Amino acid sequence: MKSSQLKELLKSGHLVVPFVFLKNYKKFELSMEEFIFLMYFYHLGERFLLNPELYCNDLGLELPIVMNYISVLTEKGFIQVDVLKNEKGVIEEYVTLEPFFQKMELIFMDEANQKKDDTNIFEVIEKEFGRTISPMEYEIIKAWLDNNMSEEIITEAVREATFNGVSNLRYIDKILFEWNKKGITTVQDVEAMRKKREKKEEKGIDIDMDIVDWNWFDDDE
Repeated sequence: MKSSQLKELLKSGHLVVPFVFLKNYKKFELSMEEFIFLMYFYHLGERFLLNPELYCNDLGLELPIVMNYISVLTEKGFIQVDVLKNEKGVIEEYVTLEPFFQKMELIFMDEANQKKDDTNIFEVIEKEFGRTISPMEYEIIKAWLDNNMSEEIITEAVREATFNGVSNLRYIDKILFEWNKKGITTVQDVEAMRKKREKKEEKGIDIDMDIVDWNWFDDDE
């Protein structure tokens, strides 16, 4: 083959595959050949006229192989073949990639939910404090978790502290200690405690201040 012919072939076009498709390729449960054929369809557009002969010429494949790929992608829900009449009343078959984009949307939603679920108590505390926690604070939080305190109850204690204008883990540790002593171990228990406190405030009754007004500088425990 002459150099000029090779250059012309290289200029004939490119098959661009978005990285996000490659990243999620294994989730498609397709063979590499089927995936490449799907990307070839993606290159043709969201909706186009079904033309197996064109695909054979473009990809250098035999017609039975092309038809098998089309069948597999249809059965696995990546493409849909619609039968429509054109302006002249002639029935034609069109390929649409709408099912593929719907699958990608579900993948994006799953990833977003996964990221949300992956948010841990360390990130929650940093967000509430508005700063990065120190190595010592990290160890304190880890000790809470090692003592079987749930992330949910720790989060509630952190919010209780920040509500009172305190960003101090020793303060939060005291809250957790007092809650555990009073049998407050779930988010529901915390909500019940807060409602009870609100009712006392409405009636003008002094509420239990042993947690929110704890003076760490005078405490030697």
